[in-house]
Amino acid sequence: MKNVVIISSDYTGHGHKSISEALKEQFCMHEDVCLNIIDGFELGGNMWIKVGKSYGMVTRNAKEIWKLAWKISKRNPSFIHEFTELTIRENFIKLLRKLKPDLILSVHPVFNTPIINILKEYKINIPFATFVADLVSISPMWADSRADCIICPTEEAKQRCMGFGVPSHKLEVIGFPVRSRFTQHISQNIEHTDYTLDRPLECLIMSGGEGSGDMNNVARILLDNFNCNIRIIAGRNESMKEKLEKTLSQQFPGRVEVYGYVTNIQDFMLKSDIAFTRGSPNVMMEAVACNVPLIITGALPGQEQENPDFAVNNKLGIYCDNLSSLAAVVSGLLSDNAKRLNEIKQAQRNYFDHASAEKIANHVLGLIKNDIFIYPSELRRRKKFLTLRLQSRRSS
Repeated sequence: MKNVVIISSDYTGHGHKSISEALKEQFCMHEDVCLNIIDGFELGGNMWIKVGKSYGMVTRNAKEIWKLAWKISKRNPSFIHEFTELTIRENFIKLLRKLKPDLILSVHPVFNTPIINILKEYKINIPFATFVADLVSISPMWADSRADCIICPTEEAKQRCMGFGVPSHKLEVIGFPVRSRFTQHISQNIEHTDYTLDRPLECLIMSGGEGSGDMNNVARILLDNFNCNIRIIAGRNESMKEKLEKTLSQQFPGRVEVYGYVTNIQDFMLKSDIAFTRGSPNVMMEAVACNVPLIITGALPGQEQENPDFAVNNKLGIYCDNLSSLAAVVSGLLSDNAKRLNEIKQAQRNYFDHASAEKIANHVLGLIKNDIFIYPSELRRRKKFLTLRLQSRRSS
C-alpha cells in the first residue's frame, strides 16, 4: 500500500477542504493507496485551532485585519514559518511514526516550509508536493523550491512562483480540482442549453462558505429590475440568513429562497443561469465546472484580489465591484437574446478541464519512491531547545 497524507484545513473557509475532497475521490480510485487527510491547524493544538476557526469572523467583519495579515505573511514569512515549525513539530513527528507516509501533499500554504524543515532535519526523504490553492495572487509561503513538485492551477500562478525563485522544472500547471458532483453532468451527457428570454432568469447569490458580502442589495437590484427568481446561499452566516428571510422572502413572495450552509451547492449551480459571488477561487471554479456565468461582486484583499480580473481575461465572467452598475451589467448580458451571457457559457466550456483532479492525483503518485524510510523513534529536539534556537536566530 502507498500511504498518502494530505495537509489541509477544515476551518479556513471551505476551499482547502473542497480541494482535499476532490483529490480524495481520485486517490481512492487506486486500490493500492491509503489516504489520510490531516487538518494542519490541529497539529498545532488548541491555539492553532482557534486561529483557524477565527477565519470566518475576520473575513466577514474585519477585512482590514485580514489585509494586514496578508501583507505580514508576504513581507515576513520567516517568522510564521519558525513559529509554525515550533508548534506543530511534536504532533507532526507523532503523525509520521503513526502513518508512515510515502507521500505528503500540502494544499495549505502555512505548513509547507515548516514541514519541509522538519523532514530535512530528520533526513526523512519523503516526497513532498504542494498544490497551490490560489489562482493568481500567490503568497510566497506557497513557493518553497525544496518541494519535489509544486502544482499550479493556472499559468499565472506558475509565473508568480517562478518570481519567488522556484525553478520551472519544479512547477506543473494542471488546473483546478473540483469534486465529481460538479462534473457529473459531463459524464451523464447532459446537454448545455443556452439561455433564452422566454423564461425568468434563475439567479444564484453566494459568497463562499462564510457568507460574506452584500447579498441583500444584490438581490434587491435583481428583483426590482428583472424577471428573475433568486436563490441565496448564506453559508455559515446564520445572522445574515435570518435577516434575509425576514426581509426579502416577505417582500418578494415566491421569488426568493434563502438557505444556510448547504452540501449540495452543485444542484443550485446546475439550476442557475447566472451566479453572483465574491472572487473565491473554489467557488469560481466550481461554478465554471457547472457552466454558470459569473458576476463577481468583490474579493477578499490578498489572495483573491486579482481573481476578478482573471475571470474577465479568460471570459469566464464579469467583474462588477460597484453595485450601482449591476443592473446595467446584467442588462448588457441579456441584450440581443442573451448573446453575451451565452458567449460566457461557451468560453467556460472551452476553458475548464474536468479531469484536473485525476491528473493531479496521478502526477503526485508518480513521485513516490521505493525507499524505506526510517522514522525517528523520539524527538531529538525538545521545545525548550527550539525556543532558544529561534531566539538566537532573531537576535542575529
